[in-house]
Amino acid sequence: MISIAGVIGAGLFVGSATAIEQAGPAVLLSYALAGTLVVLVMRMLGEMATANPDTGSFSVYSDRALGHWAGFSVGWLYWWFWVLVIPVEATAAAKILGDLVGGEQWFWALAVTLLLTITNLVSVGNYGEFEFWFALVKVVAIVAFVGIGAAAILGVFPGSEVSGITHLWEPDGFLPNGYGAVVAVLLTTMFSFMGTEIVTIAAAESPDPAKGITRAVNSVIWRISLFYLGSIFVVVALMPYNRLEDGSYQSVLDAIGIPYSARIMDVVILTAVASCLNSALYTASRMLFSLGVRRDAPQAVRRLSRRGVPWVAVSASMVVGFAAVIGNYVLPDRIFTWLLSTSGAVALFVYLAIAASQLRLGRRMRDEGGRPPVRMWLFPGLTIVVIVFIVAVLVLMAFDPAQQQAIGFSVASAAVIVVLGVIVGRRHSRTADPTMGEPIAD
Repeated sequence: MISIAGVIGAGLFVGSATAIEQAGPAVLLSYALAGTLVVLVMRMLGEMATANPDTGSFSVYSDRALGHWAGFSVGWLYWWFWVLVIPVEATAAAKILGDLVGGEQWFWALAVTLLLTITNLVSVGNYGEFEFWFALVKVVAIVAFVGIGAAAILGVFPGSEVSGITHLWEPDGFLPNGYGAVVAVLLTTMFSFMGTEIVTIAAAESPDPAKGITRAVNSVIWRISLFYLGSIFVVVALMPYNRLEDGSYQSVLDAIGIPYSARIMDVVILTAVASCLNSALYTASRMLFSLGVRRDAPQAVRRLSRRGVPWVAVSASMVVGFAAVIGNYVLPDRIFTWLLSTSGAVALFVYLAIAASQLRLGRRMRDEGGRPPVRMWLFPGLTIVVIVFIVAVLVLMAFDPAQQQAIGFSVASAAVIVVLGVIVGRRHSRTADPTMGEPIAD
């Protein structure tokens, strides 16, 4: 369930309306291109993860393939990305809860963050249990939405304001703002898929990592096709792209005549936000733990509770994340926006690191005759195509005024981390430490 719902974030329910308004019905091309990239990246990551499961995942593989500086840099950038997700999702959850039941937003932000922190501290099983139910709600919501939308397209609802697929070309054609808008939206839709790779981190703590990762990677195509392309198709087919005032999904449900659609979407979005916050805390803590094992973080983060939970890494990630929650309320908006911008292109950096690592490790594995359960298609040609595509997207971001701040701050933060990685790599020889790779049990 974690792998099935890993691609369903709050961005699909909330951010898709903005993407549709920018690109019109052609937003389907943007999601298709971004989804194809994610499928290929997951295929590459799946090959490495099934051959050698590790909670450090692509950070560890970058270390082995590209050098210590790469593993250090990718690990810390990824941790920083998910730590900054915590305040964003906590604030979003607090706003929804405040609207639903009343009360101060800061109270709800504190309550949600503490609840999920406690569950993560008790055992990894609690993370999985919470994520299972969060995932179930999201999956049921999307499947129901696609089913209701398909029925509306076929004219099953006689009292509905919408039917058919004419809005795929009405009112201004399939490409109302040209191909440039498709590319511009591609840069933002790509980030809505961030989180798909979490399954390779979580699977490393499961009884049979290779089996879990294989199933997750093999199912990513239909997951993206149904959850993203299927649901977005319903939206752009039934509604004019410039009439999504209440959000894409709620606008469609209102037009069809589904009662209490606003409250239904509030619950669904709250679930998606809580799921993302839960995953952010889990993922950040495991990446920090992995950095500690490789002596790239303070050794205290290697400590495990009696249940095998890296409790120091969980607590440290929560403290930094919740400090950012407080900062979101007390700092000027511009300062917090700058903080978020430092991780704006991390998804692309991670994807690039995965592709570059697989290019090298894949060749090494094939030379040694290894055959993991998951293998990258058309290797090495398709891997090289992915690398070129990601670099091209980063260049496009640099020339897009709307993305220049994100790419500028992200490159600056990445440069600082890389320099630190080189310095740390020169200051210690990891192979000389006999405790390397061992957690510290309490």
